Amino acid sequence: MGNCCSDVSGGMSAVDGTSASTATGNQNDAVDWYFKSRGIYAPFSQIELSFSATNLRDRDVFSKSDPMLVVCIKERDGAITEVFRTEVVLNSLNPKWIRKYTITYHFEVIQTLLFHVFDVDTQFHNVEVKMLKLEEQQSLGEASCALSEIVTKRNRSLTLDLVCREEYVTSTHSQHCGKLTVHAEEIFSSKTTVEMTLKCLDLESKDLFSKSDPFLVISKLVESGISIPVCKTEVLKNDLNPTWKPVFLNIQQVGSKDSPLVIECFNFNSNGKHDLIGKVQKSLVDLEKLHSGREGEHLFLPTVGHDYQNKILKGRLFVEKFSENVQHTFLDYLAGGFELNFMVAIDFTASNGNPRLPDSLHYIDPSGRPNSYQKAIYEVGEILQFYDADKRFPAWGFGARPIDGPVSHCFNLNGSSNYCEVEGIRGIMMAYTSALFNVSLAGPTLFGHVINRAALIASQSLANDAKKYFVLLIITDGVVTDLQETKDALVKASDLPLSILIVGVGGADFKEMEILDADKGERLESSTGRVASRDIVQFVPFRDVQSGEISIVQAVLAELPTQFLTYMRSRDIKPST
Repeated sequence: MGNCCSDVSGGMSAVDGTSASTATGNQNDAVDWYFKSRGIYAPFSQIELSFSATNLRDRDVFSKSDPMLVVCIKERDGAITEVFRTEVVLNSLNPKWIRKYTITYHFEVIQTLLFHVFDVDTQFHNVEVKMLKLEEQQSLGEASCALSEIVTKRNRSLTLDLVCREEYVTSTHSQHCGKLTVHAEEIFSSKTTVEMTLKCLDLESKDLFSKSDPFLVISKLVESGISIPVCKTEVLKNDLNPTWKPVFLNIQQVGSKDSPLVIECFNFNSNGKHDLIGKVQKSLVDLEKLHSGREGEHLFLPTVGHDYQNKILKGRLFVEKFSENVQHTFLDYLAGGFELNFMVAIDFTASNGNPRLPDSLHYIDPSGRPNSYQKAIYEVGEILQFYDADKRFPAWGFGARPIDGPVSHCFNLNGSSNYCEVEGIRGIMMAYTSALFNVSLAGPTLFGHVINRAALIASQSLANDAKKYFVLLIITDGVVTDLQETKDALVKASDLPLSILIVGVGGADFKEMEILDADKGERLESSTGRVASRDIVQFVPFRDVQSGEISIVQAVLAELPTQFLTYMRSRDIKPST
């Protein structure tokens, strides 16, 4: 499990260390910035890539080629960085390289990998591979793919045609260059999780007129002696004998069961200056012993002085529950045949402006420069298309008046009255452009209709036991008008395999929109008093990220794997590979 941080007012809820099956979706603020500023970021998995090739070209006269594979990463700006080299396999046209490449998999980023196979000349066989000059070696072929193309395969193996550099111009055929197979394995330690229920007794009161509001921060100690936070519990108000919700710690996240951990108990203050009540230093092995012996460990406070003796406190830490298990990961479900099915809904209300004028949010620039709607569609769709087998995407518009018809709050973007799907991201773009000239922009901004339409598709898929999870992208320029109806639709949809990504474009005040994103407050409640079973909404205003370091894709997709796992684990759905 990784570390999920957000900038949220309140700072009373847990950060990381929570089970996707019990998570409320609420995040923390007062301590989040502290974590984020120290390099604690979003969930990830470590992937080990292994390589083999077949039918390579023979570039040697008296023997077979001596192939070595070089792996590079292509950044978003086009920059290419070499990251890995295999060993040299002597005299082989069908090498199976031993050395493996470990890479961190990020769902919300397209990680483009470039592969280049070289024949290493005999005179360099005694040179370390890292010292070889590639320009002195003969090329046997090149290939490229996205990491997501590999991990979405049922067997996590992808075979690529090797293309020879000199053939780029002279021929379009590459059958003589052989094939490269890349196989991905998720490093197993990333699945091993410890669940603990922690409580304290007899804590000291740090507040004048009330009891302390305690929470725990668990950190790992690295070799330099620096402590790095890995999770935080929720805050329990006015409680000197608190029992917190279960904490889930990934073994990889803390290093090992023998790695030292610091558990600090703080008194929450809304100004962010939390008082240290006391702390203990124990490994997971030690904490397991505390649980089995049903013993409490006294908290202590470090003291400054000549003897450096810690001040032992009356308050004690107890481990009420300790269990170790393997939790299936997002990649396990992909390997088990689960898909993410992409859907999109576009705001055609009049507040976007006349599409024929350059100041409109829907203006199609003749130079080809994409508008905000096109940019959001492409960047989100570019990621999600790898996880959708047929790449047929339902696409709708809302808030417009089709020709000779009343205002519609959910119409098929392709103009059909019978079906809503289009072919690929290009199909969405074409349908969007066409719709701009076939509807009249109107209003108001209503989300309920498109959410219910997406929920209907998800519920039908669920009834058919399909291995599908749906992702609806809503792009809008204004604050939703039917706020309560939208809440009702979202609460109902929270029981379905569905997540909703909302991107706000333009200069509107989207403060009310953040109510829909449970990261920003309490879980949604319907008009009948029913509370959403989980957080399914992620909202981001486009203007906040388009000029910063975080791309719109990363900002809007960061929570999606967690929402997916929340749904699967809460219903005890196994990946069944």
